[in-house]
Amino acid sequence: QLQASGGGLVQPGVSLRLSCVASGRTFSSYALGWFRQAPGEEREFVASISFSGAVTYYADSVKGRFTISRDNAKNTVYLQMNSLKPEDTAVYYCAADTKFYSDPRETDFGSWGQGTQVTVSS
Repeated sequence: QLQASGGGLVQPGVSLRLSCVASGRTFSSYALGWFRQAPGEEREFVASISFSGAVTYYADSVKGRFTISRDNAKNTVYLQMNSLKPEDTAVYYCAADTKFYSDPRETDFGSWGQGTQVTVSS
């Protein structure tokens, strides 16, 4: 089970960190990802991270601004979001799967959290 948190209403240019805590004792056996869904849009890939955290992938739209990381001792994956833009407004979801893909898609993840709303507006 995945539980995301950390969303909120922020102004453009500021930072926000999302967290996603997973239950269970095999957290390090899962690759993790963040996706987002804006109103009226399909859910899209944001970032993913390998089992140990050594490999990460990002969508072009967030590369250089967002950082995904994980703490396997705390069963937690993070998404540090800097220089937020209004187009980053969406519900953000964390996801997990036992396989790690170089070109992650929504269908590559079997477990999903409930989502946390991020709104970037002045």
